[in-house]
Order: sequence, then C-alpha cells, then structure tokens
Amino acid sequence: MHIHKELDTRGLNCPLPILKAKKSLNDMQSGQLLKVVATDAGSVRDFQAFARQTGNDLVEQQTVGSDFIHVLRRR
Repeated sequence: MHIHKELDTRGLNCPLPILKAKKSLNDMQSGQLLKVVATDAGSVRDFQAFARQTGNDLVEQQTVGSDFIHVLRRR
C-alpha cells in the first residue's frame, strides 16, 4: 500500500484530527491515500463516520500501542 501523505495528529482531541484530515484530503487527488496517526481513542468511530459522510474510503484502521492509525482513500 503506497501512502501519499501522512498526518500526525497525536495529542490532539476530537474534532481536530478529523478537521486536519479533511484539509489534507482536499489537497489530494482522487485515489490517493492519507494515513492519519492519532492518540484520541474516539478517533476510531469518528473516522468511520467521517468516511460514511464524505464518501472517502476508510481502507484500514489499526491500533499500535497507544496510536490509532487510519488510512483513507480520497474519493
């Protein structure tokens, strides 16, 4: 999987990880992948809802230690 852009939102709480991801996705081309690393446990459900509402594809979610990793494909 080729990540086109990575966003570190560790230490930020809702809604900042989503807002920063939205801004990054707006600067990307269709089909490109954005990886977001967050420490907010609420980001798991937030990114699921964000993907449903915006039409972007939530390709992967995983937890690594205290980090929550989300990979989105730009619609």
